[in-house]
Amino acid sequence: MKIGLYFGSFNPIHVGHLIIANYVAYNTDLDKVWLVVSPQNPLKPSSSLLNEHHRFHLTELAVKGEQRLRASNIEFTLPRPSFTIDTLTYLAEKFPTQEFTVIMGSDSFQNITRWKNYEQLIKHYPIYVYKRPGHEITDTHGAKVEVLEAPLLDISATTIRRWIQEGKSIRYLVPDNVAAYIMENNYYK
Repeated sequence: MKIGLYFGSFNPIHVGHLIIANYVAYNTDLDKVWLVVSPQNPLKPSSSLLNEHHRFHLTELAVKGEQRLRASNIEFTLPRPSFTIDTLTYLAEKFPTQEFTVIMGSDSFQNITRWKNYEQLIKHYPIYVYKRPGHEITDTHGAKVEVLEAPLLDISATTIRRWIQEGKSIRYLVPDNVAAYIMENNYYK
């Protein structure tokens, strides 16, 4: 089975993430896409992060009932901060019969040479890159890259968090069940 790993803080998960995950699940050779909730991104500040178990639960709610998408908390048990190559190494040992592919935006791919052991990552794992405006892929760094034209929405989790703090509606930006759970639990207030 071929599994795509879509890493993110998902703080919170929103329809932009879900459109990309769903597009990749149904428009590539992947059987499933795992949305891997990262407890801590080494390249992002962690101060504004909602607790990872809450973010994972929101991600689970968002993909509920979708056969090809799955929320994953695999990084919660690994050392922090989470490095993609360490997670891939762990998954390859835990699931030796699965083939893993990394899914990322062209903005992240532009920074791949800053990632821990990126040479090992690009040598052993294919990367599906969805284009983000203003971030052209001019150099593949020798990686097995498949460039995808996924539909993009200009939605950011930062904006969603700000709107929640300002008491504005986030309906249509996140799935209804996610919005309801965020409001019930006073997340991001």
